[in-house]
Amino acid sequence: MKPFSQFLLSVVLLSCVAQAQASRPTTASSPTLDERVRAEVGAFKGKVYVYAKNLETGATYELNGDERVKTASTIKLAIMVEAFARVAEGRAKWDDELVLTDKKKAGGSGILFEFHDGLKLTLRDALHLMIVVSDNTATNLVLDELTTDAVNARMDALGFRQTRVLRKVFGGGVSKAGNDPALKPYGLGVTTPHEMVTLVEKIYRGEMVSRDASKEMIEIMKRQQYHGGIGRTLNGVVPIASKHGALDRLRSDVGIIYTKRGPIAMAITADDMPDVNWTDDNPGFLLLSRLSLILIDGLGK
Repeated sequence: MKPFSQFLLSVVLLSCVAQAQASRPTTASSPTLDERVRAEVGAFKGKVYVYAKNLETGATYELNGDERVKTASTIKLAIMVEAFARVAEGRAKWDDELVLTDKKKAGGSGILFEFHDGLKLTLRDALHLMIVVSDNTATNLVLDELTTDAVNARMDALGFRQTRVLRKVFGGGVSKAGNDPALKPYGLGVTTPHEMVTLVEKIYRGEMVSRDASKEMIEIMKRQQYHGGIGRTLNGVVPIASKHGALDRLRSDVGIIYTKRGPIAMAITADDMPDVNWTDDNPGFLLLSRLSLILIDGLGK
């Protein structure tokens, strides 16, 4: 090749490289996922614990993800797993009869406290109410059937060493773990965000009890009716399979958001908030909503 031709070819190649580099979005000054999360958390009054994973790519993010947290009602996912396992083993049936009595009624979330003494439900009825409307009375009826210790034994066998139901809602049925002085401050249950994401990932992959059982658990979670936290602005836009939890100064959410950039599993807890606020605009729920969008953006493929 002649020298002048080589020169022209070099100019063309350099021009193409320069144009390609110019067309790439610059990220040098863009905040990282960790920086974005910490900016939100830094402005929040309370403690925050996060673990998230893109279930297609395997990308993860965590902030205090292996620290123990109060579960509030998110522990009901562990109870659901034990129920499905018990039925699969033939040690319980979905049409097993549970009887509601005035003595067994629990306040807080749910609807069963409105029903009459002596109402008969099936185990399946109670389990669906426990997840879909977070019914506390239904939860206690299910725990009367399964026992708290059996739920914990199941979690232990599955490798979830930190996830424990400590008692029934508002008391009674205290598990062996619930008698541990170190765990009593956690109330209904204790876990870590990391373990909760692993739990819902196993359900997502069809590895919890059986493929059919896992599929049914996901479908129940998709019908869960409280969407004040993760995926708050995406409810009705993309599928969400989740379970929320709330205490006076705590908001938590565990679930999977099925985004176009991949299914993102996440568990977020906001605790030790200075004020009690039971409105939909609780600062904890608003934080969970914002963090869920940041995690989707940062972990999406």
